Amino acid sequence: MALTRFERFLASVLRVAVGMLFAVFQLLAQRRGADRSVRRLPPITNPLLRVPAMRLARMIRRREEAAQVDKLIEEETGGEDVLEDRLPLLGVPFTVKEAFSLQGMPNSTGLVSRRGVISATDAPPVALLKRAGAIPLGVTNCSELCMWLESHNRLYGITNNPYDLERIPGGSSVFWGGGGSVIGVGSDVGGSIRIPAFFNGIFGHKPTSGVVSNVGQSPLSLCSSLVSCVQAQCVRYATDLLPMLRVMEEPTLSLSSEVDLKRLRFFSVPHDGGSPLVSPVDQQLVLAQRRVSRPGVKVQQLKIPQLKYSFQIWSAMMGAPGKDGKQPTSFAELMSDHGKKVWPLWEMAKWTVGLSKHTVAAIGLVLVEMFQRSQPTQLILQQKESLQKDLEELLGTDGVLLYPSHPHLAPKHHHPLFTPFNFSYTGIFNILGLPVTQCPLGLSEEGLPLGLQLVVGKQQDRLSLATAVFLEKTFGGWRDPGSIATATTQLDTRRGASTTAS
Repeated sequence: MALTRFERFLASVLRVAVGMLFAVFQLLAQRRGADRSVRRLPPITNPLLRVPAMRLARMIRRREEAAQVDKLIEEETGGEDVLEDRLPLLGVPFTVKEAFSLQGMPNSTGLVSRRGVISATDAPPVALLKRAGAIPLGVTNCSELCMWLESHNRLYGITNNPYDLERIPGGSSVFWGGGGSVIGVGSDVGGSIRIPAFFNGIFGHKPTSGVVSNVGQSPLSLCSSLVSCVQAQCVRYATDLLPMLRVMEEPTLSLSSEVDLKRLRFFSVPHDGGSPLVSPVDQQLVLAQRRVSRPGVKVQQLKIPQLKYSFQIWSAMMGAPGKDGKQPTSFAELMSDHGKKVWPLWEMAKWTVGLSKHTVAAIGLVLVEMFQRSQPTQLILQQKESLQKDLEELLGTDGVLLYPSHPHLAPKHHHPLFTPFNFSYTGIFNILGLPVTQCPLGLSEEGLPLGLQLVVGKQQDRLSLATAVFLEKTFGGWRDPGSIATATTQLDTRRGASTTAS
């Protein structure tokens, strides 16, 4: 389905307008120093920070570390196998997105008005991880109400990407990509697990809708019941995805069934078909996705025209009444948190002089919301139903779809303000309720993570998880950003010395 003349005209107008605004932004933005060496993380020096979660748990059970659990191990009469079955994550550290309940920890969801809110209980998935022996380190930063691409709020400030501190980590603070905890829990309503996982070079999984409890997540009321708003996981190593999901799920998935990759059908869609609202996909991402096709892995190239309407479908379903006929709570209401009503134009005026308690992204979302709370058009409903039907028939019980995670590599801070609809590459699968695994595919020329999404049919999570393990072995998986930064800095230094000598 090619773009119409009006769509091409609209795309041109939007690009010109955004280009002008971006030029003004760059003019006004504070210029950074030229010393890139101070903008990156140092290399990881503690070897334990490089160990996958399940191997770490095995080391603990074998008393190769963590003396504090030796007594527990001594008291277990059934041996290591019994202990593994009862406490598969014994001693493994994990972090929790601050929007989730972790007993005794803050639960502000990035709002200044919720500064003093402390969780009294654990969200069910968090409780299950703790029951499996995992140890919570704390909570991590997020955007206001978890509804933006950048972990930035007026309460905790801004979070940086470990591969380049001038770039964003995504809408959740990915502590794992920088060598912190090896596993973690987050939420995903439009890509809040998959986009950070992509930008930070790690693995993320959005499970089939309904298999992991949503209780204890804030603000759950933002989501229409038509949208798959799920609790999901991020890990540094693909082999940890399935065991972690097995602990968190309300058993409905056949995660113990073996997966023969040779029997799977693989499909690849390189872009959304040319939506005028969304940026073109970076060529390095297109090439990385092509490299998945190799001997033994036959990938069929496809075009799915309905994907061009991904943002319109996501936006319409988010604002539509749920199955119970009730309208989802508005973003403006949630920002007020039962207090004084938020007036976006007044907040924007206060923001320009540094007096607003909200970020410009959150204020902008309220403005956008004012104009889009309406019933979905017949065209959008038809596109959604057609896309749902076509994808479910395509994937069946043995299909895996390769699809870009985002059009851009990790952007610089605040740049997503000028491309606000690019998240639709991930958001569309929340509407369709399909499980998706985010996989790293090496690094770009700039030393930034490349990656893609693996989309499978409902209840077929094990297919994308098994494929992720294969891609980790093939492409190398997560890379220590500090080591990469050191190598890049040394190369830049040598280039500089060569230029000076010449």
